[in-house]
Amino acid sequence: MTQAENTPQTEAQPETAETQATSDVMPSMEEQLQAAERKAQEHYDAWMYAKAEGENIRRRAAEDISKAQKFAVERFSNEMLAVMDSLQAALAVENSTIENFKSGMELTQKQLSNVFEKFNIREINPVGEKLDPHKHQAISMVDSDQPANTVVSVMQKGYALNDRVLRPALVLVAKSS
Repeated sequence: MTQAENTPQTEAQPETAETQATSDVMPSMEEQLQAAERKAQEHYDAWMYAKAEGENIRRRAAEDISKAQKFAVERFSNEMLAVMDSLQAALAVENSTIENFKSGMELTQKQLSNVFEKFNIREINPVGEKLDPHKHQAISMVDSDQPANTVVSVMQKGYALNDRVLRPALVLVAKSS
């Protein structure tokens, strides 16, 4: 049944060829509903695909982060193996003199310094600098000719990795006069 057949006809408006053509061009309510349902299903499918793709991206990113954290120190560890080998070789020598032992320790320290340099680990040795609580930890104040709050001596050097303090330097600071 078409829309024109559903509407009551009045005697003043008999159905003409023009109104018949208009009713044939306009889709019925059922057809409009089916088209809307198809479009809604297409949108739902696209949304579900986008949702699944987003979850996959999040999962892959989480895996990548996990792997990066797990293997972040791998390069550093490989470099440290050479330092460990040097220390073990020095300890394995049976007839070493103090001079040989000292020479071996200096070479091992040089290896370690090269590793630190390669990975941008730098020493914090603030003698003569103004106390910086972000880089230094004052353990005592001492009488000194230097201005107040100036580092007089370093008890333990600090270290920074890419300008981030790994360990603050333990320092003695000049008292104010």
